[in-house]
Formats: sequence, structure tokens, C-alpha cells
Amino acid sequence: MFNFEYILLNMEYYQINDLERLTGIKAHTIRIWEKRYNLIEPYRSETNIRYYDDDQVKKLLNVATLLDNGWKISKIARLNDADIRKHILQIKDSPEQGNVNISFINDLVAAMLTFDEAGFEKIFSAAVTRMGMYNAMLNVFYPFLHKTGVLWSADKAAPVQEHFASHLIRKKLMAAIDGLPVSHKKDKRFLLFLPENEWHDIALLFSDYIIRSNGYSTLFLGQNLPSANLGIILSKQKFTHFLSFFITGHNVEERINDILEQVKKYKSLQLLLSGNISESNIYKKEKCVSILKSVDDLLKIL
Repeated sequence: MFNFEYILLNMEYYQINDLERLTGIKAHTIRIWEKRYNLIEPYRSETNIRYYDDDQVKKLLNVATLLDNGWKISKIARLNDADIRKHILQIKDSPEQGNVNISFINDLVAAMLTFDEAGFEKIFSAAVTRMGMYNAMLNVFYPFLHKTGVLWSADKAAPVQEHFASHLIRKKLMAAIDGLPVSHKKDKRFLLFLPENEWHDIALLFSDYIIRSNGYSTLFLGQNLPSANLGIILSKQKFTHFLSFFITGHNVEERINDILEQVKKYKSLQLLLSGNISESNIYKKEKCVSILKSVDDLLKIL
């Protein structure tokens, strides 16, 4: 019999709800496919709980890519692993960009789960070569980060996996930002920062890249900025927008109010907020506050 505690300590494993989140395939559907098509065979704990390994997750990610490209599950189930991969590679050569995006995203997920740095770098470079950094950011890397939870929260992926993906994408983002031309538009200027006790800056870096790509100037102050310091900055520099993210969910209302006290002293300033916050009545009443639910909301402001 399997010693489930030993397995948990000595290998990477996934429960069926993990597969649903990572692949987009419902748990109920996965169970049906296991019985009807023998698509994958789960391991079982001593108490009969399903769990899956890296290879099974990769296979389901490839299955999800084929499904999104119009394949029937009955046809996919007849393919061996080599044939599935062959068809995935054909999708990457497809002129249909939406199909290619899905393939890149699922490949990034698989590379993250297995800590395949060389594979992750190769996929990243292929996406940028195919569509350019800006479009790759919008259509591949942002959806990847959102899907895996790396963008908004540290608790939707295993912390070590989150750190792996964050580190690699942070490096790419910083290099891409450094390579952008000097800003030329003068009507808007953005101050980007994370408030106190906020350390996950992927979304902030991504926003910095988007804003600068659209020709606007930014001042990037990074992580864990005490709200009292905003007054010092505002006394020396002029901005039209503040942009900040609240990822941890810790004392959000209190910290936003601290920032609002600084922002409301300047009538022309707009405070852009995103992350794990709710659109409560307090923020709706403040004309200087906009809540960004997605990257599209930021693009509309630009």
C-alpha cells in the first residue's frame, strides 16, 4: 500500500482540484475521462484519494491545448504522448495567434511546475520572437501569471514554484523596461509603488512596462513604501497618477486611507488601485480613486 505521507514529502504531487485550476478542465470531466478513455491513471493514497504527478499534469495541459484548438477528446485519447506533442508543435506554427497563445501559456505552466529554467527561457524567447515583447506580455505572460496565481497572490501556487516563475519573469521584465525608449508624452506621469508590507512586485513591474511602452514617464519606487514617504516625493515631483497593488489582503482599508490622505491634498492626482481589494462604498465615493480589475482597465487610462 502507498504511504501517502511519504509521497507528500518526497515528490511533487497534485490533487484533482489542482489539475482543474492549472488546466481549466473541470474535476468532474477529468474523472469521466479517466474511466471512459483511460486518459490518465491517478495514483491513490491509502484512503483512496486521487493524486497526480508532473508527467500527468503536463499531459493534461497538452490535452487542454488541443481541446482549445478544436480537437475532440475521443480523438485525443487515441494518441500516444509523442503524437500529442507533435500536434502541439504544429499548433505553434499555426497562423492563428489565439491558438499559439494557449500553447505558450500551458507550456509555461508545465515548465514552472517542474522548475525547468531552460525550458521556461526557451518558451519565453519563442513567444517574444513570434509576437514582440509588448504583445507577448499582454497575450501570453499576463494570462500565464493570472492563471497560476503568481500575479495576484502567493498562495495559489506552491511558494517555491511561485518564486521560481517570479524570479525569471522579473528578470525579463526589468530587461525589457530598461530597453524601452525615453518617454515622450507629457500629459500624464505615473508614480508606481507597493505600500508597506507588500513585496510581490510582478504586477507593478508589468504595469511599468505597459505605461512606458505607451510613451509615458514613470517613477518606480518598488516594494514596501511607507505612506508617510509619499508626501516627501510629492513635494519634489509632479505626477498625475499613483498606481499601487494590494496583494496580501492585510489591513487593506487602513493602508488605502493612509495613501488617500496624501493624494487628496493634490486635486489633479488620480489613485489607481488593484489586487485583492473590494470596490466598497468608501472608494466609490472618492472621485480620485479608480480600481483596476484587469490590465484592460489600465490600457483604457492610457
